[in-house]
Amino acid sequence: MPASAFRLALKSATGFVFVASVAIAIAAPASAQLIVRHSLPVETAKTMANVAQQTCDELGHSVSVHVVDAAGDTLVAYRGQDSGVHTFVNSFRKAYSAMTFRRPSSTFGERLRDGQTGAQLQLMLPDMAGQQGGFPIRVGEEVIGGIGASGAGMGADSICVQAGIDAVADQLR
Repeated sequence: MPASAFRLALKSATGFVFVASVAIAIAAPASAQLIVRHSLPVETAKTMANVAQQTCDELGHSVSVHVVDAAGDTLVAYRGQDSGVHTFVNSFRKAYSAMTFRRPSSTFGERLRDGQTGAQLQLMLPDMAGQQGGFPIRVGEEVIGGIGASGAGMGADSICVQAGIDAVADQLR
């Protein structure tokens, strides 16, 4: 084989290897692992809501309770027989805020009281609430939903939703 033909073949082979390497590098992210997420079963959400409402009833408070999934959609919603009309909407807002911000709804309220600009801007988002009574629902560090209660006041809403979470703690592992 003449030297010029050898050099041409070498250049072609080098070019092919380069193109193949680029193609493999581009295709590699396409084979990335899928993200595994947990989903909150409706039966678990019902248990949480029932326990939260029963706990508040035992404390002498009629409350509304909402449980939302990781997308903020309502899984369970109860309005206490003697609870105020506004509590139904407010319990949703607490659950939704806790799920969205991945922390208790009261933390959002504290940020507002502290005058944090970010919190003031987030207040313009629909369905935000900063009162106590909304907690995120977690499996490890993953937030899979939120639970909120409204109508008990004076910190009792938080006691009731914590009781709901505690009732299914063995399922949230």
